[in-house]
Amino acid sequence: MRRDRETAWLRRGAWYVALIILSLPFVFPFLWMASGSLKTPAEIFAFPPTLIPDRWNWQNFIEIFRYQPFARQYANSLYIAALVTLGTLCVSAPAGYAFARIRFRGNTVLFLLLLTTLMMPAEVTIIPNFLFMKLLGLINTHVPLILLPILGANGVVSTFLIRQFFLSFPQELEDAAMIDGLGRFGVFWHVAVPLVKPALGAVSILTFLYSWNLFLEPLVFINDLRLFTLPLAINNFADAYGVPVWHLQLAATTLSVLPVLAVYVLAQRRIVDSFVLSGMKG
Repeated sequence: MRRDRETAWLRRGAWYVALIILSLPFVFPFLWMASGSLKTPAEIFAFPPTLIPDRWNWQNFIEIFRYQPFARQYANSLYIAALVTLGTLCVSAPAGYAFARIRFRGNTVLFLLLLTTLMMPAEVTIIPNFLFMKLLGLINTHVPLILLPILGANGVVSTFLIRQFFLSFPQELEDAAMIDGLGRFGVFWHVAVPLVKPALGAVSILTFLYSWNLFLEPLVFINDLRLFTLPLAINNFADAYGVPVWHLQLAATTLSVLPVLAVYVLAQRRIVDSFVLSGMKG
């Protein structure tokens, strides 16, 4: 019995070692980025390259706030991502419930038409969206960066994921709630939503990450430096000739990655479960 226990520990240890080795190619770019954020420009391009800086240049993290209004740009990304996440939940959850639980004429056809919008990349619709927002006088504001993800491909994907969860919702619970006097909205809010919180959590995380990393739409709709989001702000760390100021760009990127990394580490299980369970029924 002792030998079996030792064999199990050795086998587990071998798996851990193998997983650590396999993870190195994925972890190394992040380590290089964090290391480069503490180096001088000359040391970043030194040969042979070094992972650990000779001198920890913490001044880089102060300089990025002097180079441009980085704190405001950071706050822009935070509040835009928060509003997009909240808006996506408010639109996708009722839509997903309606497609999954309410039978009406054209339900399937309408849902398939909704999914076909995923076949059109953002580059195809960016010009019509720009002209429409210009007509409304919303250019150089954050409104397009909030509305377009909610009503665009991100909202469609979120609706699909939530619908798949609602399809597994027991019909008996819905019938019992209606017998107790709840209407359709009451069943949705008091019964259905609490049971699909994992799906809502996963959609929230994926939507936040999507909005946080959005680059094309801010590039098209925003031209005021104070309104920049982080992807634009990071790209703006360049000299007069457009050459990136690498030590500042890496420092800014390191700070921008921290919220994403924290969100993913805390909620990675829900992200995986959302994709696993979304394909169980539908």
